[in-house]
Amino acid sequence: MVLIMEKRLNILFLVLLLSFLTVDLYGQARLLRYGDKQAGLENYAKAVEAYKEAYNRRASYGTAVRLGETYGKLGMYADSYEWWGRAVSFEESDRADYSSYLRSAVQAGQWDSIEGLLSAKGYSEYDFPELDLAGMRELRGRRANVKLVPVAGVNSTGSDFGTSKDAEGGLYFSSDRGQVGDAGSRPGIRLDAKANIFSDERSGYNEREFYRIYRKDSGGDVSVVVTDLAGALHVNDPSVATDLGLVFYTAFVGRSRMKGTRDFTNHAGIYYGRLDADGNITGSTAFPYNDHQSYGVMNPYVDTEAQRIYFASDMPGGQGGFDIYYVEYDGGLNFSAPVNLGPEVNTPENESHPSRSGDRFYFSSRGHRGLGGMDVFTADYSNGSIGNVRNMGLPYNSERDDFAFVVAGDGKRYISSDREGGMGLDDIYTIEDLFRILLAKVSDCDGNVIMDYSSELKKTDGSQVDSRLDTDGQLLAELDPEGDFVLRISKKGHFPLTDSGLTTRGFDGDTLRREYVLAAIPYRTPVYVDIVYYDLDRSEIRNDAAPSLDKIGELMSKYGFMDLVVSSHTDSRASDAYNEALSERRADAVRDYLASFGIARDRVKLEWFGERKLVNDCGDGVPCPEADHQLNRRSELVLEAFSDTERDYELPEGITDPCDLPGYLEGIAEEAGLPTVYFDFDRSNLRQVHRKELERVGVMLNRKVDLRLYIEGHTDQRGSDAYNMGLSERRAQAVMDYLVNRGVDASRMEHSWYGESRPVNDCSTGDCTEAQHQQNRRTTLRVSGK
Repeated sequence: MVLIMEKRLNILFLVLLLSFLTVDLYGQARLLRYGDKQAGLENYAKAVEAYKEAYNRRASYGTAVRLGETYGKLGMYADSYEWWGRAVSFEESDRADYSSYLRSAVQAGQWDSIEGLLSAKGYSEYDFPELDLAGMRELRGRRANVKLVPVAGVNSTGSDFGTSKDAEGGLYFSSDRGQVGDAGSRPGIRLDAKANIFSDERSGYNEREFYRIYRKDSGGDVSVVVTDLAGALHVNDPSVATDLGLVFYTAFVGRSRMKGTRDFTNHAGIYYGRLDADGNITGSTAFPYNDHQSYGVMNPYVDTEAQRIYFASDMPGGQGGFDIYYVEYDGGLNFSAPVNLGPEVNTPENESHPSRSGDRFYFSSRGHRGLGGMDVFTADYSNGSIGNVRNMGLPYNSERDDFAFVVAGDGKRYISSDREGGMGLDDIYTIEDLFRILLAKVSDCDGNVIMDYSSELKKTDGSQVDSRLDTDGQLLAELDPEGDFVLRISKKGHFPLTDSGLTTRGFDGDTLRREYVLAAIPYRTPVYVDIVYYDLDRSEIRNDAAPSLDKIGELMSKYGFMDLVVSSHTDSRASDAYNEALSERRADAVRDYLASFGIARDRVKLEWFGERKLVNDCGDGVPCPEADHQLNRRSELVLEAFSDTERDYELPEGITDPCDLPGYLEGIAEEAGLPTVYFDFDRSNLRQVHRKELERVGVMLNRKVDLRLYIEGHTDQRGSDAYNMGLSERRAQAVMDYLVNRGVDASRMEHSWYGESRPVNDCSTGDCTEAQHQQNRRTTLRVSGK
């Protein structure tokens, strides 16, 4: 009897134990099914609760994997790393699980542990090409010279992200500040979220408050921006379009019922409205491409310059996950069809939070090569095309999630991140340069921007500083704070400039702006022209030539950028060969004379022509007076500034503004002056001495083709007004005709006459000396630039 009772008790115990195990297994399966359903709806906070309870009932590989994945989607990377560590401890785990484990280690800030984790299982980094550990290592080796500074008065213990500014400097951002449920859950509204039954208190994604838009004014006060959108729960991603007077934003409109089905999904959509006087959004209008039950549309960015709205969406036809699109709009706010930015920007993973500034486009991605989490990327923007995507590297990006990079209208840069060390779950940071930006514009003397030039930027210790030209020709460089620099800018055919006073010491701004002027070198500019004459068959410098050569010697000694061109000639009274040699000796005599001033021989260029270029046609058999022969026996002296067109000249000393150089050279030329041509009483023919002076004027005008000559004829006061008017005309015409005969184009000269109306000396009373009358009988010359 006792044996029978014991046997029955044992059977009862086994039945109860089996029943208990069955109930436990059934309960675990029910929890996993519930967790899977919540995860499918992206209610990850509820999914985590169910999975953890299931694991506590019975530890299993599958549940550990679920927890590793779900914590990762919540952005709680330390927890994800812990659960993936548990998952890979099960025998069922495989290489794919270990890949997820390594990725979670990176995201959890355990980069230094990667080598140990690989070797512990006998792996190398080449066994996980999908992780691109070598690429991560390369990115970690590049670090921009900036720092991230939390925005004062904006961040909270919750999730704060995304920025946009209005015309008054008000800063708009998204936040779920306040606490409902799990304060440690990461925010989940960065991309799409779904829920078939909405709570009016908190998000099913992470059991936190729904997002709202806030505004921080210029005084630092933060207030909620209320929208009139009915049924809006999550409201975030503000993009203020000041030019349009609108604000675009993302919203989830909660629905708990849908006709014909009990199982449906809510997706994000974009709305826009106006900001009223109280700072609230009114007249909210749905973006035409919203479809709350089919796909998400979010993260609007309004590019008023290009009249585009960029956004993220997982609408059909994309590359996979969320892609970045844009639509164009017109003045009536009519929107074009969405355009996908294509595979260079979009990947099978998620891309989001687009923005643009100048020639740079920015977005966030989980699909491009990154540092572990969501990273910020930049691409080139040109004429509406976007390409050449690259990771912005450290410290813009971290192992965690970094997103919503925006350059505000005032040039300030903002980024959002859940990196370690923040105040809350996501924080908003400004980016401050650890260097100062040099922004230099180079233009010519007419104010035209020069696009193609060379630059060399160095520290005062001689070390090179990198610089580049942007698409507008502006020079950009990153300067260390509290440093001194030397910048040299050059361009072929222009005077180089050197700024040795470039410094960031005591400079508190972000951008050091400079404007420079590159002046074209006025090659072969005639500055001074003269002629020296010779006796028959002689090459010695005559006494009357010495003052002219002394003047040239003084100018060349003073101005090292001036060289002399000597063109020597003979008359025609000898053989061609003899005269060729004689003209060479005359040129040599000029150079030898200037050697006494220390003028180097290579600064005097000699040309000789024998009798080939006669001033007066006194060729063989042509009778000429000695005065005409004398004009042929000459050396024309032209002092040129910057005569070597292949040489890069430095700006002459004493010139602070290179654009003043033409006037500076004119001042030197004016030292020589122009002759006044005097006439005999009642005559208009030219005296011999003035013919020599006009020879010099002719050479000058033929060399300086930018000059115009003004000729004014006058008489003394002895004669009738009518007679003297005609006489003064003939005198002005005589000078003009002489210069025309010397090859000066008549269109470059203007002659006028005034009779006796403009005397130097008033001799109307008849008490003037002959010398005073002579000063009135004249023709004056004046030049000016064209």
